Amino acid sequence: MGLPAALRSRMKSNTEKHDPSSPSSPTSKEQAGPASEASHDSFKRATRMRRNFALSASFAYALSWIFLVLVLVGNTHPRAVLSETYFFKLNLADIIPTSVPNASLINSIAQSIGLHDFYQVGLWNFCEGYAGVGITFCSPPQTLYWFNPVEILMNELLSGATIALPTQVITILSVLRITSQIMFGFFLTAAVLAFLMALLSPLAVASRWWSLPLAVASFLEMMLLIAASVVGTAISIAFKYAAEAQSDLNIHAEVGVRMFVFMWLATGFSIWAFAVHSGMGCCCTSRRDLKIGRRVVRDGRGVRH
Repeated sequence: MGLPAALRSRMKSNTEKHDPSSPSSPTSKEQAGPASEASHDSFKRATRMRRNFALSASFAYALSWIFLVLVLVGNTHPRAVLSETYFFKLNLADIIPTSVPNASLINSIAQSIGLHDFYQVGLWNFCEGYAGVGITFCSPPQTLYWFNPVEILMNELLSGATIALPTQVITILSVLRITSQIMFGFFLTAAVLAFLMALLSPLAVASRWWSLPLAVASFLEMMLLIAASVVGTAISIAFKYAAEAQSDLNIHAEVGVRMFVFMWLATGFSIWAFAVHSGMGCCCTSRRDLKIGRRVVRDGRGVRH
């Protein structure tokens, strides 16, 4: 039994419309191309905020590492910038007050037998020199270095003679040695972690699971840097007040402003980076969130992917 001609014509038209081999119908590749591009663009838009925050943390760690390097190399050589980067500086040019008879003669004698006009202290060593001349000598860099003024005076001024020190002075020197060595280790470890975190921070874009170890490492680096900066500040200020508290001696001391700026800028950038990594643990869409369906992506036309 034959079908009506109009019905046969309609069925043929529908078959051609859905036939992939038909010249007028789009191929599967042509259909998938725009959809795939739209999906890729949607994924990029959805993870843009997380990517920007991760890159800002990486950039902050890079800046923190640069300033930490300046802290580490400060005062190691008598060169521009380095020679002005120190924790504190003792000025002994006129150690004997002018009120003392023959003060100028005594000061000249002290200089002639080894006492320098100033001593400045960095993380690895100390440098000494004369006013109007500049730095004349920097001690070799030493791991876990700490500044011992009594030892320097005995070696330079007294030609290695020994002095019976009071118990209080010995205790102060012991505390100074321990805190200086702790500061040294913290600064060095923080610099290594800052360098690694500058490279690893972009991994947080891939998944929230990366945020946990990165946040832990970020917290450790931040706390080491804060502790080292606090110790460095406390030692410098304590040296300044202890030196100038001796009214019988005309000793002046100053803290190294440039060193303070470098280490606290490094600390500030590390605090920002830690805040970013902590926030990415619960906020901002990651690539894994989109893949497992935790977050739904919609393109500009409102289509879900």
